Parts: sequence; C-alpha cells; structure tokens
Amino acid sequence: MPPERAEPGSPADWLARAESNLLLAQQPKPAGALWEDLCFQSQQAAEKALKAVLIAHGIPFRFTHSIEALLDLMPADVPVAADLRAAAKLTDYAVMSRYPGDYPPVTEEEYRDALRHARTVVSWARRMVQASA
Repeated sequence: MPPERAEPGSPADWLARAESNLLLAQQPKPAGALWEDLCFQSQQAAEKALKAVLIAHGIPFRFTHSIEALLDLMPADVPVAADLRAAAKLTDYAVMSRYPGDYPPVTEEEYRDALRHARTVVSWARRMVQASA
C-alpha cells in the first residue's frame, strides 16, 4: 500500500515531489543515459523544494524554472545563504540541456556538482518547511 499522500499543493506535497526528483537524480546512470537528464532531475528537486518553502510562507510565485527568481521571492526572515544562491546554476538544466542543441555535453563532474546543489537546497527546504509549520 502506498504511503499517505500530503494534501495536494501543500508544502509537504511539493517537498515530497522534490525529494522524489532528488532520489531519481541520485540513481546510478544507466548505460545510454545522459548526464543532462540526471542534472534535470537535480534542477527539478531544487525548484520544487523552493516552491514548497514559498507555499509554506504564503508567497505566491509564477511557474518558473529559475532558481534565482524563486530565491529572490523568499521573505526577509528566511535565511538564504550563499550556497543556496550558488544553486542558481541549476536553472541551465531546466530547459536548454534537456533538448538536443549546440552545447557541450554535461560531464560527470558537472552532474556531481548539480547533485550537490540539489541536496543542499532540498535539505534546507525541509528545515524551512518544518520551521514554518
């Protein structure tokens, strides 16, 4: 039997989605898969985690993939450290690298960096959502 789901659209629901994307991003890369696709999962984890925090604080947001734009919406009483700001680079994995294009392929090192940023954001968001409850 699946675990009980949080209320749709609630901070817990968004955080559950973020954690799901993070779990997918952490899976070993299957043969033939692209690092870009694992980086997309990392970006999605960070994006959804930030949206969970915004919802927990009653802050409306437009549907964007921009990590920086979401961080800019955080209320003044929510601490946004430099390591969270550094996660803004994940935005590049939201659209451009998901499709064929004229850009260099993502490396395993870049993937590991993206995953590190996603873990940081999701962990921070988990704390912020719990603190706002």
